[in-house]
Amino acid sequence: MEQTSTVAAIATPNAAGGIGIVRISGGDAIAVADKVFSAVSGKPLNEAAGYSAHFGTVSLDGKPIDEAIALVFRAPKSYTGEDTVELSCHGGVYIVRQVLRAVLNAGAQPAGPGEFTKRAFLNGRIDLAKAESVMSLISAQGEQAASAAFNTLEGRLSGRIESVAHSIINVCAHLSAWVDYPDEDIEELSTDELEKTFSAAQSELESLISGFENGKAVTQGVDTVIVGRPNVGKSTLMNLLSGCERSIVTDVPGTTRDIVEQTVRVGENLLRLADTAGIRDTDNKIESIGVELAKKRLSRAELVIAVFDGAQELTDEDREIVDFCSGRRSLAVVNKSDLGFVCDTDYIKSRFGAYVELSAKTAQGGGELEKVLSDLLGTSNFDPSAAALTSERQRNCCVRALDSIKEARFALESGVTLDAVNVCADCAVDALLELTGERAGEAVVNEVFSQFCVGK
Repeated sequence: MEQTSTVAAIATPNAAGGIGIVRISGGDAIAVADKVFSAVSGKPLNEAAGYSAHFGTVSLDGKPIDEAIALVFRAPKSYTGEDTVELSCHGGVYIVRQVLRAVLNAGAQPAGPGEFTKRAFLNGRIDLAKAESVMSLISAQGEQAASAAFNTLEGRLSGRIESVAHSIINVCAHLSAWVDYPDEDIEELSTDELEKTFSAAQSELESLISGFENGKAVTQGVDTVIVGRPNVGKSTLMNLLSGCERSIVTDVPGTTRDIVEQTVRVGENLLRLADTAGIRDTDNKIESIGVELAKKRLSRAELVIAVFDGAQELTDEDREIVDFCSGRRSLAVVNKSDLGFVCDTDYIKSRFGAYVELSAKTAQGGGELEKVLSDLLGTSNFDPSAAALTSERQRNCCVRALDSIKEARFALESGVTLDAVNVCADCAVDALLELTGERAGEAVVNEVFSQFCVGK
């Protein structure tokens, strides 16, 4: 995974703005910048100190194309750990692309997705958990999500993981020495000491995994489907939550036939929301296709919002939806509170763990919906100031480590030899160090950075 080339990319969004930034990183970054940038001072950037700014012009094919400020960072005190130059020019899309073209013509290679952050990882500037938090911070859509990502970037998650890993590493080292060198005067660890270490590690890992589940709706979003029979107000609710008319709203049952999807934020809860066709038996071939699509979409949803028309008696179709939601994480929304209720709300309450009454048309009850969602999804228990897992990859590493710790404790309780206990403990260490990147293979690293945008 060695990085030797000098790369460049536009580091600002691909849109017009006040400024645009072209970032160059690598052993020849300053030399490349000197070929296209001329400081008004007349001094080349090669003579500039790190953390210095220089005003001048950028040229393409010998012709000045824009005024710019060149920021020089010397290795290893840069974002990537390499020599880096950032050219800040005017933010027109065409101008920024021309500056990048000049830099590439001068010898730099186009940077791949996340390549600058990947180089920061490979050069030891950040670990893999911190690298992932960069992308989490960029994509954060709420205060709590941004706070959680920033705290991970500051190293709080890495600190918790390293603390657990080091406690187990110490046990592994001691057990290995005791097993491999029986003639040496190495004190045997007692069962109580091992149990205390493994128990503490298990508690910490369970806390991290629980925190991820509670914060998932904040940091990643929850795959959510709105379901109900036709014309109960599903599309009106979808439009209320999204703040715009994403779904067609009419008095004609069966209007929604395709699945309409939108990511919305309800308080701090991020929902990847899908409004499906009303579920009912129908002879309309087009509508029946929509109903089948809705059923398939429901099968993979993490949260189901079941909508009922409070102004009408419950139908067989309503009761079928109630049965479908049994055993799933679901929320019952009894709609049309502005018209008065005649449906059996007690029955609905008894079948759902979460329940709210509202008018999607007038938005009455919207605040209660936010509160109920937070309780249901666990976000009311989420503390963004605490170290938190921010990706499924990190969660998977912790789950594997937890399973290995449980196996080590079981082996210990069963009287298995200590070298077998050590094997389980070492597997836990491997999983934890994969999380931070210390033992992550190239495929894992490449997968992490493939999620980044070019220029970061």
